[in-house]
Amino acid sequence: MFGDISQLTIFFLILAAFGAGLIDAIAGGGGLIQLPALLIGFPQASTVEVLATNKVSSVFGTSASALMYRRSVKTDAKFLGWMAIPAFFGSVLGALSASKIPTQAMRPLVFFLLAAVAIYTWKKPDLGSIEALRHGTKKRYFVSVLAGVVIGFYDGIFGPGTGSFLMLTLIYLGFTFLSASAIAKVVNVSTNLGAIVVFGFHGAIIWQVALVLGAANIVGGLMGARLAIRGGSALIRKVFLLVTLVLIAKVGIDTLSNW
Repeated sequence: MFGDISQLTIFFLILAAFGAGLIDAIAGGGGLIQLPALLIGFPQASTVEVLATNKVSSVFGTSASALMYRRSVKTDAKFLGWMAIPAFFGSVLGALSASKIPTQAMRPLVFFLLAAVAIYTWKKPDLGSIEALRHGTKKRYFVSVLAGVVIGFYDGIFGPGTGSFLMLTLIYLGFTFLSASAIAKVVNVSTNLGAIVVFGFHGAIIWQVALVLGAANIVGGLMGARLAIRGGSALIRKVFLLVTLVLIAKVGIDTLSNW
């Protein structure tokens, strides 16, 4: 597959994968960089092939950053399991439903949800700065399971804003931005794997491309996680807001272009 494109395009794709891993490790939203790059770099590939290849490449960087977070940020392994496992199955269901549900109809709703996330985060400057877990353990686990299934399904069927929705759910439960980012990375690995299982079964993954870009994604993911751990919740909040605003713009433009 790489033999069909120029060295400049390959360099462009590797650079995009690195940047995607870097941004995604801090606050999510790496797909804003890598997915368009793949669409431009492989105009002859089908949309499903591009989406599947993007998922495989992304899971490498997300896994690397998740491991680095796990070493530096202490999180409850049991809580992680209660959110990540339902998210995996939700993503599988979403990917299986992707061809049956028109995603264009979802864009206006996603636009308004992301706008609400951005406004809520901006109006509360202290949000996610101090860890103060809300609700009892049972209710917190219930919310994590429900959010895992719903957000996992959304990631499998559509995707944009998955990181933002995961982060806001965790911050609502009382986690700091740093802890929320650490947990969200593990859950995001789970949702990516769920979609990859479905895409892989249908043979939609361009493995040569996915593995090369995955290596660049790992480097970016490790650097991004290191920056996030050093910068703490204050840095993650700023990048989170920026990524969410860019997502709002992108989803808004996509919505208008389909009207």
